[in-house]
Amino acid sequence: MDLEKYMLPCLSKMLFGVECLGCGFQRGFLLLLQGDFGGAFKMYPAIFTTLLFLGILGLNFIDKNRDYKKIIIGSAILNGVFMIVGYYFKHY
Repeated sequence: MDLEKYMLPCLSKMLFGVECLGCGFQRGFLLLLQGDFGGAFKMYPAIFTTLLFLGILGLNFIDKNRDYKKIIIGSAILNGVFMIVGYYFKHY
């Protein structure tokens, strides 16, 4: 089944012709689901840190007994660094 035809288009790429920091996430996630971890990382280097961040964010909504503020901020910063560095290496 070709799931790429169901993926959301990048508005930045459509409107301005420039990829955003999140371009490649959907294709990378699809590769990850297919078991191609290396291909997922090559497609979108921040795939693992993004999933870690989203997982911690989700845990914050589920587990109200703990304070996840510091770990959310830390994982967001880590993810931002991976996104920027990955974008740089992908385009330059």
